[in-house]
Amino acid sequence: MNVEKFVEIIGSDFYTGVPDSQLKALCNYMMHKYGIDPKHHIIAANEGNCVALAAGYYLATGKIPVVYMQNSGEGNIINPVASLLNDKVYAIPMIFIIGWRGEPGIHDEPQHIYQGEITIKLLEDMGIAVFIIGKDTTEDEVTKAMKEFQNALEKGKDVAFVIRKGGLTDAPAAEYENENRMLREEIIQHIIAVSGEDPIVSTTGKASRELFEARVANGQSHKYDFLTVGAMGHSSSIALGVAVNKPSQRIWCVDGDGAALMHMGAMAVIGANKPDNLIHVVINNGAHETVGGMPTVAKSIDLVKIALACGYPNAVGVDHFVDLDKALQVAKNRRELSFIEVKCAIGARDDLGRPTTTALENKINFMEYLTML
Repeated sequence: MNVEKFVEIIGSDFYTGVPDSQLKALCNYMMHKYGIDPKHHIIAANEGNCVALAAGYYLATGKIPVVYMQNSGEGNIINPVASLLNDKVYAIPMIFIIGWRGEPGIHDEPQHIYQGEITIKLLEDMGIAVFIIGKDTTEDEVTKAMKEFQNALEKGKDVAFVIRKGGLTDAPAAEYENENRMLREEIIQHIIAVSGEDPIVSTTGKASRELFEARVANGQSHKYDFLTVGAMGHSSSIALGVAVNKPSQRIWCVDGDGAALMHMGAMAVIGANKPDNLIHVVINNGAHETVGGMPTVAKSIDLVKIALACGYPNAVGVDHFVDLDKALQVAKNRRELSFIEVKCAIGARDDLGRPTTTALENKINFMEYLTML
């Protein structure tokens, strides 16, 4: 259905969320209508963060907020929904808009399959009433559902619109860009050139896809890489777990700014443990590019200072290839935890593919390689 009409039917003036490709129409509409405006629209670090922001909005205004997200974010909302929003606790009502990746019967990537199967059940288990919107859902049907939802909201309960692929349409066109010039795919090629046969743990999204294709282009094995196709924000913790158990082997983490922000506490844990064989590279384009390009707050914060404050003994930022190559080589040659922030342009090849091996094959090949080190 038409996204503007959908927003009109909901009738809220505050939205917070984590962008999702299934909700691209809504995300672009929010950017067109509000941009980033703390009174009306905030892109948060993770979905639990969104719930807390929305709860604060409700406490201050008494009005119903909206939280939008991909269904992969349901895990991040379980605690605040159950222990904060629930009508047995504070009875804070809100509306969730959830992109349904991995819907049963619809082809999708492996990280979405199981999440898609349990999407509705998780919501129902949390006591959240659900209405599903697809390509053929009418305005009258959504209006009726919203009227029924009002009864639950008035009792301090939460409700959710679950959006099938193509369920929301007619968003204004949006272009997202920054002033950076280095392309992520080329940055990854430079990392590969320096890392050699060192294992790499890469973050979810286009970074892992580009790493996979870079290995193909170079005629290299995929055994060196663990592609974290799901679990956004956790690749650096996976890399820490590998590094502390392979202390004689250099381990690299190729991270993204949205992922690093989503679970930034991981940086404090890494900094406290100081594995001297870990190199943490954050490619920062200030955007949730994989799901459409909406901005993160990473453009306006200093990740290098954050890393240093978290206990990383070495942290640098680079914005062109000469400095990148120098920083990568220095990090490889030292025996100490290192952090490198790489400023990156927004954009990727239109024909960028996806890994042709399964997630299970990737795990097995990576683990077999680690046993040899």
